[in-house]
Amino acid sequence: MPFPDERGQVAVVEYRPQWPAEFELLAGVLRDALGDLALGVDHVGSTSVPGLPAKDCIDVQVRLRSIDEARDEPLLAAIGFRCRPEPWNRIEVSGGQRCHKLVFAPPIGARSCNVHLREGSGPNARFALLFRDYLRADEDARRAWGAFKQRLALSVPDLLDYGQIKAPATEVLMAAAERWAAATGWSGSAAS
Repeated sequence: MPFPDERGQVAVVEYRPQWPAEFELLAGVLRDALGDLALGVDHVGSTSVPGLPAKDCIDVQVRLRSIDEARDEPLLAAIGFRCRPEPWNRIEVSGGQRCHKLVFAPPIGARSCNVHLREGSGPNARFALLFRDYLRADEDARRAWGAFKQRLALSVPDLLDYGQIKAPATEVLMAAAERWAAATGWSGSAAS
C-alpha cells in the first residue's frame, strides 16, 4: 500500500506540458545526491510521453552500476525520499530475468513521483526506455494506450487493482514495442 500521505485512488489526467520541467528538477536533486553512482537519470513512464494521458506522478529511472540497498537507501533518505514498503519493491521480472531494483516515494509534501533505481545494464532499465520511446514514436499506440488507461481508471480507481489489471495489457503493448525496436533498429538511447 502507498504511504499514508499518498493517494490510493487512480486519476488519469490529460498530458501536462510542465511534466518535463518537473522531471528536470527532480533529476537535478537526484544527480546531486548520488553523484558518480548515477550512470544516467531518465524520465520514464507515461509522463515522459508528450500527448499521453497519465497519472500525475513523475517516474524517474536512475541507472546505477549495481543496486546496494545499504548504500543507496541512506543516500536518498538524506534528501527525504522514502524506500517503498510494498512487496513489489526490490525485485522485478523483465525479459524473463529477475532484476534488482529499489523504488522510492517522494518526501512528504513533495511533488508526486516514483524514483526507480535499476542496474543500467539490466533488462528492466531497457524496458522502461523502450516503453517511453515506442509510445513517443507511434501515435496510434500512444492514443490507444492513453484511452485504455483513462477507461481503466474510471472503472477501477483503486491503485492496486488498477495496476494488476494494467500489467497484462502492458505485456501486450511491450510485445508491439519489441517488434518496433527490431524493425527500426532502436538501440535504447537514454536521452530524457
